[in-house]
Amino acid sequence: MQEAAIPSNEQQRLAHLQNLNILDTPSDEKFERITRLLCRVLDMPVAAISLVDENRQWFKSIRGSDLTETPRGISFCAHTILEDRTLIIPDALSDPRFADNPLVIDPPHIRFYAGHPLKMLDNIHVGTLCVYDTKPREMSDDDIQFLEDLSVTVANELKAYMLKSFFTV
Repeated sequence: MQEAAIPSNEQQRLAHLQNLNILDTPSDEKFERITRLLCRVLDMPVAAISLVDENRQWFKSIRGSDLTETPRGISFCAHTILEDRTLIIPDALSDPRFADNPLVIDPPHIRFYAGHPLKMLDNIHVGTLCVYDTKPREMSDDDIQFLEDLSVTVANELKAYMLKSFFTV
């Protein structure tokens, strides 16, 4: 298993994530609606809004799984935040970065993964909007575009959440 590198702007990224004031908050219908929609439209068993903290990835919303967080070191999303584009893993067992990852060989048995970074100001990626399946898959260009469009919606909701918490403190 290959752990993701640490982004060059990690301290700034973590500060921005903390400033969102969203980690460990209760579920929120606007985010739950997005993961439900993503599962339905892409016919995926799992969709998540994942925020990559210093030592963990925490799910603000996850549909199709009981996970609430995972260690950052085994997180697919920790790899995704290093990119400016969608990361697609058609078959994790065939990808040397993930073939022996505990999330692949043990439950939830991820075989397919697609995630797009949640881009905030100054090109800071605080997390991802992602989907995964227990079987290998491909995604059409339209499906990738849908995931990317929804990731912009999630990023905008996160910005609004931060502003709301700033003005209500």
